[in-house]
Amino acid sequence: MAAAIVGEALLSAAVEALVGKITTEISEFYRSKKLDESLLKKLNVTLLSLHAFLNDAEEKQISNPAVKLWMDELTQALFDADDLIDDIATEALRRKVEARYHQSATDKVRKVLSSAFKWSYREINSKMQKLFEELEHFAERAHNLPLKKGVSGSDWRTTPTNSAVDDSAICGRDDERKNLKEYLLSEDAVTDGGSKIGVLAIVGMGGLGKTTLAKLLYNDAQVKEKFDVKAWASVSKDFDVFKLAKSLLESITSAATNLDNFDALRAELQKNLSGKRFLLVLDDIWNAGYVDWTNLMHIFNVGQMGSKIIVTTRHQDVVDIVKAMRTCRLEPLANEDCWSLLSKHAFGAHKCNELSSNLEEIGRKIAEKCGGLPLAAVALGGLLGTKLSSEDWTKVLNSNIWHLTVKDVQPALLLSYHFLPASLKQCFAYCAIFSKNSKLQKEALVELWMAQGFVNVSQNEKSIEEEGGEYFDELVARSLIRRSVDGQHFEMHDLINDLATMVSSPYCKRHDNEMQLGNLNKIRHLSYDKSMFNHFGELDSLHGLKCLRTLTALPFEFEFWIRGHYLANGVLHELLVALKQLRVLSLSDYRNITVLPNSIGDLKHLRYLDLSCTGIERLPPAICKLYNLQTLLLSDCRGLTELPEGMGKLVNLRRLDIDGTNLQEMPVEIAKLEYLQSLTRFIVSKQQHGLKLAEMRKFPNLQGKLCISKLENVFDPSDACQANLKEKNQIEEILLEWSDSILEDSQQVVLEHLQPSTSLKKLSVKYYGGSTFPSWLGDSSFVNIVRDQ
Repeated sequence: MAAAIVGEALLSAAVEALVGKITTEISEFYRSKKLDESLLKKLNVTLLSLHAFLNDAEEKQISNPAVKLWMDELTQALFDADDLIDDIATEALRRKVEARYHQSATDKVRKVLSSAFKWSYREINSKMQKLFEELEHFAERAHNLPLKKGVSGSDWRTTPTNSAVDDSAICGRDDERKNLKEYLLSEDAVTDGGSKIGVLAIVGMGGLGKTTLAKLLYNDAQVKEKFDVKAWASVSKDFDVFKLAKSLLESITSAATNLDNFDALRAELQKNLSGKRFLLVLDDIWNAGYVDWTNLMHIFNVGQMGSKIIVTTRHQDVVDIVKAMRTCRLEPLANEDCWSLLSKHAFGAHKCNELSSNLEEIGRKIAEKCGGLPLAAVALGGLLGTKLSSEDWTKVLNSNIWHLTVKDVQPALLLSYHFLPASLKQCFAYCAIFSKNSKLQKEALVELWMAQGFVNVSQNEKSIEEEGGEYFDELVARSLIRRSVDGQHFEMHDLINDLATMVSSPYCKRHDNEMQLGNLNKIRHLSYDKSMFNHFGELDSLHGLKCLRTLTALPFEFEFWIRGHYLANGVLHELLVALKQLRVLSLSDYRNITVLPNSIGDLKHLRYLDLSCTGIERLPPAICKLYNLQTLLLSDCRGLTELPEGMGKLVNLRRLDIDGTNLQEMPVEIAKLEYLQSLTRFIVSKQQHGLKLAEMRKFPNLQGKLCISKLENVFDPSDACQANLKEKNQIEEILLEWSDSILEDSQQVVLEHLQPSTSLKKLSVKYYGGSTFPSWLGDSSFVNIVRDQ
């Protein structure tokens, strides 16, 4: 029954999104055609009526099966409604884009406007009438259920009360921390049983703070000074010596490695450890075979006496296998320590008595319910810090969720989810597509949320990326997502991942050895592990998932030691034909994908397409029919040499990643993509009517990294001035690239005009043929940028 808690999140957000689409995206289309506009108004009224019941339904579904059934069926109906509304909105957009694209040719415009939609206007009215009647039926059923309208919801938005809380804050572990630190700093070989390398094991159930304690030791100033080399690797259930060696090497060097031979990898790792005193952390080992562990220790034996390895695990048999010299068993926190941790995250720099004398009494009772789990106390502290009132805290204390019995998920964690705003609930639940121990990147996750319509902004306010970024930051503030040890990415605690998996079921699934797909009709978001389903033969069941909105091949990051993955012949075409409702399609690292079928153009709902590191050689013109596409990732597609001429039709495109391709030209239509926020590379054309540097002025909102290449093709230096790099203050890194280093005075003038914003962090210049550098480079405003010639 606890899984039902996700229902309200999906429903509230879905209703709000539908109302928004009807109001902004299709109302104009209805007015201009022979369509029943009054039907739209009635539909809006019905949706708002349904929305009014949802807050009360969220609470009552837990104990009332009839309410639970109503919500389940309404969820399915709203998914179908969204598909229909998006169909109509896309058709309206198609007509607008094509008319503008062919505006110079009257006959073509007439042809575009008269070209047949898959439904006649009569059919559209009929389908919308049927949708209205179905939703009206749900509204009538709601009146016959014990539901009240307008009940106050569980929308607890963040206030900046806990921003001062240190992520490494820990309570109740002082003795353990002191004893373990003494062991790490010890020089006595006897302490390590005469071994060259000492192994320390931190063991305990999930959520007790094993990783947090290991982080504190790892980052301790005295410990840092003691060891020459430090490295951290997350292990989880897959104890693979090759992957572990790779993770440790990358942690030591702070750089990715493409070594795909174990002997070479071992040699490189030993080179970095040889003769040095090192500290290694192997976090969250679930199982380790004797042979695998012995092979790993052979690699480490090149280190200096006094080297240490910290192992964190939930299982005693792992402690036995690694032959730990020192074992620290973590027990649940005392209630007082649990309250200290909870209050630290709830109040931040404030003291409880400064805000309300009554809050401590309620808060201590909540802390007692955390079962001594630091993870639960931190998550609830983040929640309670958003509403510092006795009334709201009492709601948490008296919630029925405390009485739910759910395998692998603590009620305290469920509560931290339950009181999220609806917009954050669906974003959090969507994270269930990622397996445990996944590396999460903020930008990528926000783009996935955007593609699903989870991020909404009002007109003339912040960008959708900024709004999505704030969603992400709020989940971090609430400890539902955390920063990794190296600070390079984000991750989820295993128990938080279990929570996301539970609340998103049955709509969001991971297809792996542990996760069964279940009811195919309900699944909307699906991920799978490329290494488990390398040839796709095992994924025949996908053809029954006609309502799928997400299909992602994991992991997103490239695995250089694996020589690519492969799709069976014909599978890609079959998928594109079968899965017409996709919003997200990620097929990165499939090396045998060289051509996309024309059927890609039929995925009219698609917002996110990732073909990175594939063998793609060309994109079909049909891809330009994806009018809703927001993100197109083509990085490291070495065989890609050109883009379709009609790219200007992708009017919603916000990110185009072509880094690592072999493009020689870019279509001039690129200049029409006025919403672009991220363009990794801009190629100046030498053709008379090709893409000129001056067109850069049409991208005022570019951010992140940018490479401008083939600058030798700038024949008019004023084009560089018109590019207006100086005003693009969100760009952090720029590479200015000529194709050769022939000495030319004109290059000096061009570079002078390419003065970037003073907010730039890194500037690189390649094959520059000028005799002097520009005057602006010596300006004090650019003193902090990193320069790379």
